[in-house]
Amino acid sequence: MSKSYKMNNITLTFLTLLFVISCSENISPVDSGLENKVFHFGNGSEPQGIDPHIVTGVPEHHLLIALCEGLTSSNPKGGKSLSGAAESWDISSDGREYTFYLQKNGKWSNGDLVTAHDFVWSWKRMLTPSLGAQYPDMLYYLVNAEKYYSSESLPSISGELLKYIIDTEELSQHHDKAKVFFKTDSNEELVFNESSDLFEVLSLLEEVDSSYKNEEIKDFNEKFIETKSSLVKSVNKWNFTKIANNIDFDNVGVKAIDDSTLQVKLSNPTPFFLGLLSHYSTWPVHKETVLKFGSIDDRNGQWTRPGNFVCNGPFQLKSWELNSRIIVEKSPTYWDANTVSLNEMHFYPVQNVMTEDRMFRAGQLHLTSTLPSQKCPVYIEEKNPDLRIDPYMGTYFYRLNTNHPVLKDPRVRKALAFSINRKQLVEKVTKCGQIPSYSFTPPGSNGYQPDTSISFDPEYAKSLIKEAGYDENNPFPKLEILFNTNEDHRKIALAIQQMWQQNLGVQIELVNQDWKVYLNREMIGDFEVSRAGWIGDYEDPNTFLDLLRPNRGNNKTGWANMEYDALVEKANATQDQVKRYELLNKAEQILIDEMPIIPLYTYVRSYQLSSDVKGYYPNYLDHHNPKYIYLERD
Repeated sequence: MSKSYKMNNITLTFLTLLFVISCSENISPVDSGLENKVFHFGNGSEPQGIDPHIVTGVPEHHLLIALCEGLTSSNPKGGKSLSGAAESWDISSDGREYTFYLQKNGKWSNGDLVTAHDFVWSWKRMLTPSLGAQYPDMLYYLVNAEKYYSSESLPSISGELLKYIIDTEELSQHHDKAKVFFKTDSNEELVFNESSDLFEVLSLLEEVDSSYKNEEIKDFNEKFIETKSSLVKSVNKWNFTKIANNIDFDNVGVKAIDDSTLQVKLSNPTPFFLGLLSHYSTWPVHKETVLKFGSIDDRNGQWTRPGNFVCNGPFQLKSWELNSRIIVEKSPTYWDANTVSLNEMHFYPVQNVMTEDRMFRAGQLHLTSTLPSQKCPVYIEEKNPDLRIDPYMGTYFYRLNTNHPVLKDPRVRKALAFSINRKQLVEKVTKCGQIPSYSFTPPGSNGYQPDTSISFDPEYAKSLIKEAGYDENNPFPKLEILFNTNEDHRKIALAIQQMWQQNLGVQIELVNQDWKVYLNREMIGDFEVSRAGWIGDYEDPNTFLDLLRPNRGNNKTGWANMEYDALVEKANATQDQVKRYELLNKAEQILIDEMPIIPLYTYVRSYQLSSDVKGYYPNYLDHHNPKYIYLERD
């Protein structure tokens, strides 16, 4: 799960007015919250949205865990998963088949019953490539799920490659051959004919590849050769024989036995599967509501608007004031409504961490999303009773765009990594107990200990830069660090900028973007170096290492290593945990050797929590189901 936070002047104006009104009545939101059972939540960023199959991020998770529910739910104290939309389940002796029995009174917020068919349709939606979900791989553990997704992707990928040939002037001698595979619609637009012969298409693609691979054609490698290579691998892996309809969704390992019984079949035993199901990407959406406002792959999100949104969690969406406040209220239809104490939760997007700190001290928030880095050592010294510093399964890192002409060289990527003093970064910049990272996976993740290192070695880093061909006659070009609006992200970027300049002589430009713009630029590869954070979605090292496999939606680096991919896949088919972790360690070593990402530090969860808040327990994933939270003053 990616991590970040933000806010603007409209929010600040609104919060100032709220503060004035509260003071004029001599009662703060935190004080009034005790009587009204309203929880005031600092959420850090304006959420990208609340479609569980599209979003990615911590602010979105905070909303979705209140609004929706998967088959299992996270234990508020950490540990084994608890019942969610499923009241119980059976697991076959070989660990490959799960049978889930849904809550008998499980309902959507509009009163409809939650059925096994809802999960089947929702998982089909997740595996629809045109939706553009970033987490379809969360379901790849199901029999034939990846094959289905790959098959459904074939028409669009084939069409895009052929369209590239037609649109590229340098490939004009192949234009007529490519146009054979298209029809003309009523608007005289070319439309790819999905009934075209797959092997004739592949033959033309191979002809273009072999004829022009050494030619200087703009974006040819990224837009044609790499995409074509991925297509060919997919065809060979799954033995596809046609462009469309290679496999029906009925062959994917999920089936509604009846309205209240869901059968799931896995390709291999997957020890973390129940934990994975508490991630929002696997949660159901209300089919009738989605289709009322669009199609199965509609990303416009009309169905997620207040007044339209229907889900199955302990709360329902009441209002959404953009860049100001989101209010959710207790759902009367939730199957376990008697457990829910809160009447409402108010989520505030607060970009400025100092503003959030002031809001907390003024009694406007029960919980902050984070702490100003300069305040943490002060609060530790003062023994601030509201300060919390908890272990957190997350890594703060920099993504490198390996398609960039400079960053495609692993020597350059390693030079950047080895010229960073991580110890200095956590002691002088973040200053709140963070731990320097020398691996992507946090040490201790479900007993896993990565055996990798990234030493601070400026001389070695300089030698790598020289080895890559850069010197006074061929100066290293300026690079950009992209980060989303947040003061602490800026401080870290400034520190990295200084280290790279001092240790390598590399000039760095800092680029600060709004959260949604930042996410979009990462998604389309419009960056060179990008700030990132990844929080474990379940307690297993796979939640980190799977991220960097080829064609994963959250990879975003352009890096693809087949040996790495094979090791992670083999590990996930291995039941013996010792052997499994040995395979994952080998994969982690490849990752650090090639350095498509630069790990900086392991997170801690540092925040402030009002003593009025009960039922909020520290846990490694920082998952807090609000159904267990209540307000009470000691």
